[in-house]
Amino acid sequence: MIKLLAAVALAVFTSVASAQGFPTRPVTLIVPFPPGGSTDTAARLLAEAMRAPLGQPVIIENVGGAGGSIAVGRVARSAPDGYTIDIGQWDTHVGSIIYPLNYDLQKDFTPIGLLSVNPQLMIARKGFPADDLRGLLAQMKARPGGVTFVDQNAAARVTGVLMQQATGTTVTFVPFRGAGPAMTAMLGGQVDLMVVQAAVTLPQARAGNVKILANLSPARSAVIPNIPTSEESGIPGLYASGWFGLFGPRGLPRETVAKLNDAMVKGLADAKVRERFTDLGLDIASREQQSPEGLAAFHKAEVDKWWPIIRAANIKVE
Repeated sequence: MIKLLAAVALAVFTSVASAQGFPTRPVTLIVPFPPGGSTDTAARLLAEAMRAPLGQPVIIENVGGAGGSIAVGRVARSAPDGYTIDIGQWDTHVGSIIYPLNYDLQKDFTPIGLLSVNPQLMIARKGFPADDLRGLLAQMKARPGGVTFVDQNAAARVTGVLMQQATGTTVTFVPFRGAGPAMTAMLGGQVDLMVVQAAVTLPQARAGNVKILANLSPARSAVIPNIPTSEESGIPGLYASGWFGLFGPRGLPRETVAKLNDAMVKGLADAKVRERFTDLGLDIASREQQSPEGLAAFHKAEVDKWWPIIRAANIKVE
């Protein structure tokens, strides 16, 4: 019995000491999608800004596939030591219930902090014969199933299904492994529609390579105020949620969470990071939401809002 207690005490002491000394080597930030998308861009900006506060490099690792669920599953199964975290979002930590998962989105992760709230934009290829959602609706009614819709993540799939249900129309879903490859296909005129975060869209829209049909938010964004909402553009109630947050596996020590959060908060306070986030159309989260408790509350609210909608619509990907 004495030996058992001693072993337990040693294990606890070792865990605490390790957390207090964290980090002593590079931290891996897993991006659940291929390079070139908005998640990858935001992650690389933040990783560089977190280097100095942590005193260690933050290494980006892109792990695509199954709407990001493969990467997030890896984080769920990783050691709770703070050296493997992910940049999560609605697609991977809320909407991914449309995939068969072998982990629990509510129990198997430790929130570190909310980074941003991101407008989701409905865009069309250059030359598409519609400039807003009213025109899109007319096209979908005139060509049932003839309009192609990119299916690169959970948000896209859910938005597309809800749009069909709200308008009584049909589209043809075209699967892609991430926003980067999907945008390449759109620039090549191979697909018609895409729901994507502003970070991917704005550079191409400014260059005239794609059309922005609407901001799928309940209200206009502070960083892209000139883009009308779905309510204003022709399909009332067509909303999509976008955000970025840092998560680690369940059981991260409080000291480790605090150090990761401190580096994240300092990174978001960097003037260059804030300027780039604005350029990308990302609304930085409030200071309260940047805390672990803030992300936990935000994530719960998103789950409580969206899971009943997804289940009622019977949206699944086998």
